[in-house]
Amino acid sequence: MKAETRRAAKIGVLVPFTNTNLEADMMVMRAPDTTVHFQRLGGYDVDEIPGSDQMAGLGASDIDYDLRMISGVRPDVVLYGCTSATLTHGPSFDSDLAEKIRTRCGALCFTAASSLISAMQALEVTRIGFSSPYLGEINEQAMGFFRLNGIETLKCHDVGRELGNYGQGELSPDEVFELGLGADHPDAQAIVLSCTDMRSVEAVERLEAALNKPVITSNQAMMFSLVKALKLPRHENLPGRLFDLL
Repeated sequence: MKAETRRAAKIGVLVPFTNTNLEADMMVMRAPDTTVHFQRLGGYDVDEIPGSDQMAGLGASDIDYDLRMISGVRPDVVLYGCTSATLTHGPSFDSDLAEKIRTRCGALCFTAASSLISAMQALEVTRIGFSSPYLGEINEQAMGFFRLNGIETLKCHDVGRELGNYGQGELSPDEVFELGLGADHPDAQAIVLSCTDMRSVEAVERLEAALNKPVITSNQAMMFSLVKALKLPRHENLPGRLFDLL
């Protein structure tokens, strides 16, 4: 085993407590010599279908304890790892939450929602195809969030059935690939796959090869934001055309 310095950066991640894929994605994509530290968030009922009210409730929940815990590692950056928790409130809420995390943790902060926007802006994308495992109302709110940031959604494609809090994470990469294909539109400049618990990272390069356009996912976009901000080197486990911009 090759020894690492573990001194390049300490990455804190706030992750919903039923999420099973964000941690795995972050560990795959992390740059050498960085460390990743997770704090799980409550604030929602595991037995409810994760609709708009539940995700908005997560976004508005008290995270002071969680910020105190993640601050213990003295992170260089903290990621807020739930896209729909702030998409359901809008851009101002999202930016205010990020500022609160920055202030409390003394670290850079990137939310999943703002990272999607930053990735689209970096790619100079203004027209997208969009897919997620969310219910219809959250998709509408997501498209509104994008629209307020100058992004037009030409096609929205959802999973077609209600998924519980564990169902989102149980979608296979093949199912996510099909979701991405279903979101394509001839005039879409990129495909956006939203949800930190969906196995989108594993489908990025296959979708880009099939559609010949960039694919942006929540977890990939957060990693792009922090790698760019911290000037970390690109490595082979960073998927997609987005990282060609580094």
